[in-house]
Amino acid sequence: MTDPASSPTTTGRRQPQVAANPIPYWSRDGKTREVFETAFADFQRIGFTAVKADVPEGMTAAEYADWIAGYGLRPSLSLFSSPFDETIDIGEEMERAKRFAADQVALGLDRTMISSMAVPARMERPAVGADFDKDRLALAIENVGVVCQVLQSQGLRPLHHSHVGGVFETEAEVVELLDTLGPDVIGFGPDTGHLAWAGADPVALVRRYADRVGGIHLKDVFPDYLDPASREGMSYRDIGSTQRLWAEPGLGVVDLDGVMAALPTDYDGDYMIEVDVPSVDSRYDSHAMSFAWAQRVLPDLAG
Repeated sequence: MTDPASSPTTTGRRQPQVAANPIPYWSRDGKTREVFETAFADFQRIGFTAVKADVPEGMTAAEYADWIAGYGLRPSLSLFSSPFDETIDIGEEMERAKRFAADQVALGLDRTMISSMAVPARMERPAVGADFDKDRLALAIENVGVVCQVLQSQGLRPLHHSHVGGVFETEAEVVELLDTLGPDVIGFGPDTGHLAWAGADPVALVRRYADRVGGIHLKDVFPDYLDPASREGMSYRDIGSTQRLWAEPGLGVVDLDGVMAALPTDYDGDYMIEVDVPSVDSRYDSHAMSFAWAQRVLPDLAG
């Protein structure tokens, strides 16, 4: 199966998509069919035409594609997540990566985000590089390289996705990963909000690795909890639950205009709109606000 929207155009360039991530739906109510159907119906009503491609367990890629197509949605850039540290069995992760890649390629996708998440010490003290260990970082980089090779062998281009709470949390750790593995092994799939929360400059990093950017999560943040002193004793989830961390695009302090300007002129990746915990009580309204922003900034793609 090949999704025309994710395939090269007649000019040879892949057509980017503006996509939504249903994380605010399933993170609160669980990953059930009913929850996803509520999210998909909301996205369709708002005007989104693509959604993060997460094939549920027990469902084939073809069944998933048909399911979301019923809501006028196409599959968009997904994510392969692992701690990538000493807690994993790299052989098991390689097999999981093969299965993941098979689904993504069957959906017509040619790239994926790859990210480290949920390291306990960093979930408790987020965005400051807690419990740093240079040997753990070196092992994680090695493990990422192995999984990247597996993904590539299956026809999927891996893009590093920065994420608070993982081994590659700070700017120095992200740079170490990208510079050590190099462009032939891994591209860049930045999350503007996670980079900003961890104290990095998203514009500078996108500019530095512009030739490696193959997808992006456009996420904004409020300033309330960016200073580590303002969140002393608060965990990752504590801060998110305040509804004063993640902001709908354009409402926070991330220089999204600068990020867009830093992307190369031939950028062909998707634009994933993501607000992990909406700043408003309605998940529908949050996504409608995000899509309205996309219509102003990306009118040719968002309609």
